[in-house]
Amino acid sequence: TRARATRGEDGDEMKRLALYTFGMFREPSAHPVNDGFHQRNDRVFGVIEGAAGFIARSGYEGDPGPESWGEQVYPRFYVERGDGYSPSTLSLWESPEAAMAGSYSGIHAEAMSHGRTWFDKPQWPPYVAWWVEGDHRPDWAEAVDRHEYLHDHGPSARAFDFKHPFDREGNATTIDRTLFKRLVEANGVTA
Repeated sequence: TRARATRGEDGDEMKRLALYTFGMFREPSAHPVNDGFHQRNDRVFGVIEGAAGFIARSGYEGDPGPESWGEQVYPRFYVERGDGYSPSTLSLWESPEAAMAGSYSGIHAEAMSHGRTWFDKPQWPPYVAWWVEGDHRPDWAEAVDRHEYLHDHGPSARAFDFKHPFDREGNATTIDRTLFKRLVEANGVTA
């Protein structure tokens, strides 16, 4: 995966949005009910990696593709299903709008519509976002810490969701819907 540099007007690397997602399969990963999830996986990653505002993503230890950003760990909500696996992602984006446009449109949105078939209904946040310095690459342990923090304390500049976003300076803000729609269109999808 190529990492895209994001620089401000002064040439300094800007903060980037880290995004961690976590879900729990209802059945072990290899169960036939999850076939549709696995069949979409490579296509979803391909589309996400080509999305406007995408910077980079962690791979998974032992899998082909991008390098894993540290040892993959799961939040305390993880329940072992006999295969040591639960769907989770860790990625970097230019903005919340870019992450939303990549996630809530196209094949990823279509895959999400099957969530009730594949996943337990979460009693935890399905994702967490936070800002990182331009040269920082978060690891899985940091992502899990932010995820659990959001669950335990609610949205803040430390850990937030798209319903309650914070800007690079740590101030509560709102999603720029016009920018979101432009990014969806840039990804070749109509909002």
